Amino acid sequence: MTNETVLGILPRPVYPAGMPGAAPSDTLDDLLDAPRLWFRVFNEIGIINQLSVAQLERILAPHLKFADFRVLNHFIRLGGPRTPVDLARSFQVTKGTMTHTLQKMERLGLIAITPHGGDGRSKLVDITDAGRTAHAEALAGLLPEMERVIDGLDPVVVQTLKDALPAMVALREALDTARD
Repeated sequence: MTNETVLGILPRPVYPAGMPGAAPSDTLDDLLDAPRLWFRVFNEIGIINQLSVAQLERILAPHLKFADFRVLNHFIRLGGPRTPVDLARSFQVTKGTMTHTLQKMERLGLIAITPHGGDGRSKLVDITDAGRTAHAEALAGLLPEMERVIDGLDPVVVQTLKDALPAMVALREALDTARD
């Protein structure tokens, strides 16, 4: 079952039978009333994330995982160096989890871990040229796949997604602020 919208024909949203307010007779407008609208927005973002991560992991070199790509992407986007504790906070993982990821990435030559000045206990992490190359290779494999998906969308939907980018950035920034 579908619904005609300003974005063209969209599939009718399906919610679990036990979800409050979900009924077969609900219209798209009914299902997009808050708070169900916000649940749907975040649910769709989560599903998009899951599908895109799976696609990326199929494209990554066999020795790389999504966690590794995220760290490389962090350095490409924000620069470095960073401490392992700062990286763990940024990714909202434990220091142990981040340490494990960083040790693997260092063995692969994707990052360099060096002592942090006079503090013998602290370390600094930065991306290497090999890490930049691995990131570029992952993007080179991923971008054509992303373009293939986008090319299959209605042009109105594509433009709406482009126009939504500032709103998505604002949502990410709000979520980032809310976690601190």
